[in-house]
Amino acid sequence: METETILYFHPAPEQMYKNNAAKKHWWQDAVLRERNLTAEETGGFFVPVDCPIPLFYYKKRTWQPELLSEAMEKTLHLAEGMADAFLHPDIMTCLSEKYEGRWEMRKETIERLGASLLAAYAADCLHEKGRVTVLLGSPDDTDLQMEMTFQLLTPYLPRINSLLFYYEEVEETDIWEETGDYLEEYGYEYGLVPAMRPYLAGEEGLRCGKERCGGVILDLSAAPRYPRTAREEVVYVDLTSDREKERNCIRKNGEILYVSPLKYLDTIVKTSYDRKIGGFRVDTAIE
Repeated sequence: METETILYFHPAPEQMYKNNAAKKHWWQDAVLRERNLTAEETGGFFVPVDCPIPLFYYKKRTWQPELLSEAMEKTLHLAEGMADAFLHPDIMTCLSEKYEGRWEMRKETIERLGASLLAAYAADCLHEKGRVTVLLGSPDDTDLQMEMTFQLLTPYLPRINSLLFYYEEVEETDIWEETGDYLEEYGYEYGLVPAMRPYLAGEEGLRCGKERCGGVILDLSAAPRYPRTAREEVVYVDLTSDREKERNCIRKNGEILYVSPLKYLDTIVKTSYDRKIGGFRVDTAIE
């Protein structure tokens, strides 16, 4: 895959801005600062760009969704190569539904983030344990999720001996027919026979069954599914960066290593701050 650039838009630390505003004078355009990091930060999977967003647009005026989206758009257009953006949840809440759709990540971007996460945090566990549990999300996206899962797991499939999929049952839909092509490919290419389990209905909504999941849990579901975990090393890879899922893992008293694109990008940015303060490029676009 060609190296892609991923811009990470997140709330700026207050100490980075004297007044924590995007512009000093009313006649200026709001300009966001950016800092290019290196592909080495992500194992070569993509080039991260640190894009902190100040708390205020001008003086103490909060951002309007349109102005924020426009400022982010300008920064995205300045990025080199095939660029996409990942938005911190606090930034996403600043945008109205009208602009949220514009900032949905491409499938390829999610896949790059997932591949980088697995390589950085889950590769050793996959090689040693050989167990993977996949929590599928919306039934409308089953084909897309099965394709992405296969792509993400391909480098590790020779060492994987247990693969379990949890899915949401849909009336009059045959899950084996829906996923048959992918399941057959696991068997033909790697001699692996994946298991399929429907989510169970519970008081808190759909949830996984009583089977304990070990090794790596790959979560593609928008809502928590509460998998039971084995009493061994477990790496929980949450591609949706859901805070409730993170809290659930923390309650396990350190038994689960929770990782997500949000935590991953936060770590990359904060680590780079520790190594070097500053280095931002500032454009002063003035009308």
